[in-house]
Amino acid sequence: MNKLLITALLTLTFSSTVLAKKEFLNHTKLMNHGDGHFMDMDGGMIMGQNTDTLPGGCDEISATEEITVHAGHKYSEKFPGTMFAFDKQEYHFKPCTKLTVHFINDDSVRHQWMMHGLPKYLYPKGMFHMEITGPGEISGTLIFPPNDKTYLVHCDIAQHMEKGMKAQLKIGKGSGDLPSIPGVTAYVIQDDYSDSIPEPVAAKPLTAKEKQAASKAAAENKSAISGVLIIGLAVGLILAPLLATKFKGMSAGEVVSSIFEMIAQFIGLVTKLIIGLIKMVSSKKPLELSDK
Repeated sequence: MNKLLITALLTLTFSSTVLAKKEFLNHTKLMNHGDGHFMDMDGGMIMGQNTDTLPGGCDEISATEEITVHAGHKYSEKFPGTMFAFDKQEYHFKPCTKLTVHFINDDSVRHQWMMHGLPKYLYPKGMFHMEITGPGEISGTLIFPPNDKTYLVHCDIAQHMEKGMKAQLKIGKGSGDLPSIPGVTAYVIQDDYSDSIPEPVAAKPLTAKEKQAASKAAAENKSAISGVLIIGLAVGLILAPLLATKFKGMSAGEVVSSIFEMIAQFIGLVTKLIIGLIKMVSSKKPLELSDK
């Protein structure tokens, strides 16, 4: 009888420990490891924090903002087919805004709120990163660069982004919408839960005429890209004196990095315009001359 009682008590104690909800932690006592990297021993981390250094091209902080971001399974319920999500999927801010993010993890697993593509001369690895293991809150600050750009914010834990934990953050006018943002943009690959899976269709081999046309198109594209690259470099050199203000306070390496980023954006824009013009011209039928 005593053995049965002891066994029951042990089982009850073990079950209560396992099923007990993890304690909510407020990660305020973080150790400073340099380069904007802070962490504690309870699973809280910030990487790329910047509270006072202005990015090149920002003469002053345009606005000071604060947001609270929740991460958890319950926020994915409104997006069928997902498992995790943030409570909000889109953010808008002015260029040169100083933003403080209060990141709250509502789950008992590890979640992150991460941005890529920031200037590497200011943000190590070009990244701002916050994470918490288990329920809790952590706060971090960064200052946005002056460019109009759309950034991906997501959780980088394996499969968390793929299962819905992602959003887009637009600076100024942004640089377009990102694909597959839940509730904001269409999925690149839509989930299909139908019973029947269609058989793959074998690709037909290209004819000699089709191969010749494909080779010609590839050569034309290569030539167009080379021309656009030369034009982009020339324009960059011409505009260099006019951009002195933008690069004020930046080192030579930072200036070169920013110039190449601008050239890449310019080349991408010009390439899209050229491709659009080519498609427009090729879609029009040749004019028929009249004898009248």
